[in-house]
Amino acid sequence: MATTTLGTTPAAKLRRSGAKAGNRRKLRAVALIAPLAVFLLAIFVVPIATLLLRAVDNPEVVDALPRTIEALVDWDGYSTPPDAAYMALLQDLQATKDTPAAGGLARRLNHEISGYRSLLFKTIRNVPFDDAIASDAARVRERFLAIDKRWGEPPYWQSIARNDSRWSPYYLLAALDLKQEPDGSISKVDPSTSVFLDIFKRTFVISGVVTLLTLALGFPLAYWISQLPTRKANLVMICVLIPFWTSVLVRIAAWVVLLQRQGLINSALMNIGLTDEPIELLFNRLGVYIAMTHILLPFMVLPIYSSMQSIPPTYQRAAVSLGSHPFAAFWRVYVPQTYPGVAAGALLVFIISVGYYITPALLGGPGDQMISYYVAYFTNQTINWGMASALGFLLLVGTLLLYSLYRRLSGRELGLG
Repeated sequence: MATTTLGTTPAAKLRRSGAKAGNRRKLRAVALIAPLAVFLLAIFVVPIATLLLRAVDNPEVVDALPRTIEALVDWDGYSTPPDAAYMALLQDLQATKDTPAAGGLARRLNHEISGYRSLLFKTIRNVPFDDAIASDAARVRERFLAIDKRWGEPPYWQSIARNDSRWSPYYLLAALDLKQEPDGSISKVDPSTSVFLDIFKRTFVISGVVTLLTLALGFPLAYWISQLPTRKANLVMICVLIPFWTSVLVRIAAWVVLLQRQGLINSALMNIGLTDEPIELLFNRLGVYIAMTHILLPFMVLPIYSSMQSIPPTYQRAAVSLGSHPFAAFWRVYVPQTYPGVAAGALLVFIISVGYYITPALLGGPGDQMISYYVAYFTNQTINWGMASALGFLLLVGTLLLYSLYRRLSGRELGLG
């Protein structure tokens, strides 16, 4: 009787060929996805990771004043620094004079204490000291105080001692209106300098109001479109999508024309007798709401319309045929089925609103600027990348928390939570 060698049976061959085919499919899938993955990694993930790293990156003081930091290790943070600290500061300033490190050091310390930049450059211009002075720590201290009496004040030395690490929570704390005391404890900044929490609150309030306004306008519009015949619905959707084909800057410029005191809206209101004088619609919160609602309305309409398209019309008719009032049938049968689209549209509009910059900058007043305005301010004007990164990091964290909350709520809605 002929025997079949182990592994050469038709079933085994079939399994091996199936496994090879599966591996080839996986390789093809990986090959197709790899360019997109590399693109996202290089263009999206790495720049964001680098930017967020700047929120805690703190190399300026450590690199420029290593001897001074070492001399302040045992300092209590409140009394006059020891003479050795003045000697170490002299050596560090001599080493950084006429180097790019001096500018970075002055800029970094000036973020903590206004005027530190001028103090450092005033001192650097006077170093090195005479050999007779530089060899005596006590005379070095006297020379520093002769240059500027601020070198005898503890706060200026505290700012150096606090930056004894290449990584610092300074910017993140400052973005939350907090500060680190010399003993390491965290406390609130002076109320007169507390600004960022109010700006974050303003950002979320504006985004929330815009989300509600787009929902109030977008839901009826999406419902009306969903009830139209296909040809008319497509025509209306084209009208809804027209703003996508126009630059945001152009649309904002159009709103400036419409909302100004002698604009079309004020002229129409006065012509029909609703007002006797122009209404202030520009450079205030109302103008920001109007323009942002107009720009972001399609982002609300599209998800809601998509969810409405998937709802069979027989459900509502069945409820009415069973004795329900038409409005009750709409509210209790139809509307709950649109919740996924409403949630997706609200999340999309809110997240986009949180990061808006150009509309509040052009149509709002000083009290209407959102957090993205200050990210741009610290990036382009004060060149404070650490503060800009910290604000961006906190904004990203808030967005991720909102998205995780949406995922949790949508999971419960679908029975997955």
